[in-house]
Amino acid sequence: MSNPLRDTLLGQLDIAWALTLYHLEGLTTEDCLRRPASVGLHAQQGPDGKWHVEWPEHEGYDLGPASVAWLTWHLGFWWSMVHNHSFGDATLTREQVEWPGTADAVRDLISRRYTEWRAAIEQLSDEDLRSTERTRWPLQGKPFGDIVAWVNLELMKNAAEIGYARFVLAVAPRPPG
Repeated sequence: MSNPLRDTLLGQLDIAWALTLYHLEGLTTEDCLRRPASVGLHAQQGPDGKWHVEWPEHEGYDLGPASVAWLTWHLGFWWSMVHNHSFGDATLTREQVEWPGTADAVRDLISRRYTEWRAAIEQLSDEDLRSTERTRWPLQGKPFGDIVAWVNLELMKNAAEIGYARFVLAVAPRPPG
């Protein structure tokens, strides 16, 4: 059966995924934890050993650039949320999503999110994508195809942010010590 809407959305997802993989390849934990500026959103390991992230009160430029740790946490956060709220029990909260702690764990988490998401979308018909039944987060009342398109855009945006941060860090002087 032909599903042109689904096939188009999956094609976009695969393009965004290819760029994401490019920027995750060779990523080190040190790269994740280096800050591109003296201010910016970041992840910190707490006394409990868990990685906690800062959550912005606004989105102004004066926040400064986010670290790769924060950017990869954010990618894992929204993808975990949208998957749980679309195909799961819709109980996951931002506070439950932690940064994995290493570049290898980041690649593993994001790869799992891609695989799970793609497999779920492959099962949908174009009618399912026009329905609002699964649309719970981050938007409501929209066709589910809009959510799938949002995931594609968000993934491409996050891949570009991670890539830009990696370009900046690659030529930035390393702090002493």
